[in-house]
Amino acid sequence: MKSIRSLIIPLLLVFIVFFSCSKAEPEILYGFMELVYYPGRTRPQERYSFFILPEDDEGIENLSELYLYYDREGLRWILKSEDWVEHEEDGKTWIGSRSIAMFDDNPLPRGQYRAVLYNKGGESTERRFTFDGPETPPYPFPVISVGEGTFHIDSLYPINRFICYDQQGRAILTIQLRELEGNIRDIRLTSAVRTIALWAEEPLYRTSVLTEAVSVW
Repeated sequence: MKSIRSLIIPLLLVFIVFFSCSKAEPEILYGFMELVYYPGRTRPQERYSFFILPEDDEGIENLSELYLYYDREGLRWILKSEDWVEHEEDGKTWIGSRSIAMFDDNPLPRGQYRAVLYNKGGESTERRFTFDGPETPPYPFPVISVGEGTFHIDSLYPINRFICYDQQGRAILTIQLRELEGNIRDIRLTSAVRTIALWAEEPLYRTSVLTEAVSVW
């Protein structure tokens, strides 16, 4: 009887340890895709900004890889935990990338994409996303000019912001613009700002534009 008990107890311990270490599948609670245009030599370059709101029983640090597929053309992008961008908003952490692009800067395909999220236990989940925006930019590429203490913007986009950078090129300030021209001093830049770029948005098509940065001094 003693030998039987000594055999059963280790077996129970193994089962308990195995059960407690099992991993549940992660979840993709929500996600979005937006198209961002950047200046190019012959045409605007396209990048998808793609982010998901993940959930895992072991926390976000237990997530390992995020794949984005465009099955129609056999395309795949891989984001590893050390590469993706983490964005905090309202106490929640989003993960993703602002630079999903095609080789040779060709236009990105429109239509349905599939995201697959893995955790370190090898469990995965997937969710589909669709970007059906226009094939070409909805408006001409905006132009920003600065000189003699004033700024002027040519933009048909309904939402326009200045992205302000310091001497090291780090974005340190965002300013919503009510007017497309005016005095630099009226927008109250901090002394650390050295250059500004225009971020213009069209929420209807989920598209945005980021211009080259220009000096403000």
